[in-house]
Amino acid sequence: MTSAISGNQMFIGLLVGIALLIFLVLKTKVQAFLALILCTVVVGAVGGMPLLNTTFVGADGANHTGSIISSITNGFGGTLSSIGIIIGFGVMMGQIFEATGAAKRMAHTFLKMFGRGREEEALAFTGFLVSIPIFCDSGFVVLAPIAKALSKVTKKSIIGLGVSLAAGLVITHSLVPPTPGPLGVCGIFGVDVGGYILLSIVLAIPMTAACIWYARRSLAKKYYWLMDENDNVVKAEYQAPDYDAAFNMDMTGVPGTMESFMPLILPIILILINTVASALKMTTGFMEPVIFLGQPIVAVGLGLIVAIFTLARNMTRENALMEMEKGMASAGIILLVTGGGGALGRIIQDSGLGAFMAAKLSQSAIPLVILPLVVSTAMRFIQGSGTVAMVTAASITAPILNDAGVNPLLGVVACCVGSLFFGYFNDSYFWVVNRTLGVSEAKDQIKIWSFTSTIAWAVGVVEILILSRFM
Repeated sequence: MTSAISGNQMFIGLLVGIALLIFLVLKTKVQAFLALILCTVVVGAVGGMPLLNTTFVGADGANHTGSIISSITNGFGGTLSSIGIIIGFGVMMGQIFEATGAAKRMAHTFLKMFGRGREEEALAFTGFLVSIPIFCDSGFVVLAPIAKALSKVTKKSIIGLGVSLAAGLVITHSLVPPTPGPLGVCGIFGVDVGGYILLSIVLAIPMTAACIWYARRSLAKKYYWLMDENDNVVKAEYQAPDYDAAFNMDMTGVPGTMESFMPLILPIILILINTVASALKMTTGFMEPVIFLGQPIVAVGLGLIVAIFTLARNMTRENALMEMEKGMASAGIILLVTGGGGALGRIIQDSGLGAFMAAKLSQSAIPLVILPLVVSTAMRFIQGSGTVAMVTAASITAPILNDAGVNPLLGVVACCVGSLFFGYFNDSYFWVVNRTLGVSEAKDQIKIWSFTSTIAWAVGVVEILILSRFM
């Protein structure tokens, strides 16, 4: 006889699991990765998930096959299968940037381009553009050395600079096609992708500006953390930024601008070509090898190879390998906690709880223009993945909004904005940002990143309400 999971029981299991996770990371010595796995087990056990692999009726009423352990392993492996190799390549590339002075050249270039005192804008703008073709997780790992170099030479907080970069990356990744999530939502609602790209870029600018303001005015003062000589993040006594030292720093022996940026520019161009060609269905003939080279794993790997044979050409073989292995060692905790977050999100998906909660919300008395926003926001909070949240919300609400005559552009915007809400423990990007910036305390992690993503979400909500008056 096939067992069945109660949606209400599974929801209670989620609440108990999240409460346990918060307690473990705030009040005990249990490391975040172990806490995530324990939380996932508790969610499944309290919610009624099978202990052994079997077929069951999920909280959404559909048939599922699996168990608590299979959800953990599949969620962990599935998350790392998409970004694990890229993170590994990215941290090795970043270490080469640091060791050869390429990151210092990048920092100097951005300072001259944007002017004194606008480092946050420079980083956010870079992330704003880079994350359109590249996943924000891997984009942050690749670009973080620039933020660290800027912090070192200007004596500005690495937290303020890093969060500005992270915000620019995640906002366009969540809003602007051709990233997979927004592109899929456009297809579900049947809207013109070109028109939506223009609208989403305009909407993303105020959201990014608000996050920069929060990073500069609040985080940079509360968390005045700098990079020491060993590239470790340390708390420091506040000192005024030294812009003159940054502009006049010694650049002897530092690689040139083009040489420094090429390992970063090459993968971006290849991935962008791949994304555009795939969207236009130009996948045959001579474009086939181009699209292959534009796969993120291949593109970032090529960027790493370029960095090794250009930037590291004057390093000995032993030093080059040592630096790359140092980067690989730093990626270990990022990979583990990222996979742990994926396991928590997967058990929510496998149990049918995500679809159960979304269906309940769609049956409520919420105004139609707000419905996709609420469903996407709830899905984002429940299971962590922004892409899953926006696509699920679009699948549920598109037929309702289209039948009611609501402008589908509003529906697309609402689904995408909802996916930015309060990134926390079950969000892989939460761990990538905080661990890369050296933030280990849970309360600090929430203030530094969860609040930032919620600010972007809040500005987006206001924009939706304004648009609804004119559309």
